[in-house]
Order: sequence, then C-alpha cells, then structure tokens
Amino acid sequence: MKKYKISGMDCGSCAKMIELDLEDVGIISKCSYTKQVLEITHDHDTTKVVEIVTKSGYSITT
Repeated sequence: MKKYKISGMDCGSCAKMIELDLEDVGIISKCSYTKQVLEITHDHDTTKVVEIVTKSGYSITT
C-alpha cells in the first residue's frame, strides 16, 4: 500500500472524485478528505497517480 498527501480537497465529494478518476484507469484507491490522504491498495506507477490527481485539480505529494 502506498500513501500520498493530498491538498486542495474541500469536502468528501472531492475525495470520491479522486477515487473515481483513478478507478477509471484501473487504480483502486481510498481517499480521505478528513485526513487529506490517498491510499493506493496495489502497486502502480507513481507518475500516473500524480498525473491523474493533478489533472483533477488537486496537489499531491509522495
């Protein structure tokens, strides 16, 4: 499992949108608005995860 710090989320819906955007490319994740954390359950290319999250309008750090 890999964890990322997310910033720019305003509510729980933002976290759900990140999960759905990642799911669209086959990446299963769990995103917590309250913790501002994204957890990826399986090994995936970090570059791809960062690209998808930033394209959605959020900031991500590894």
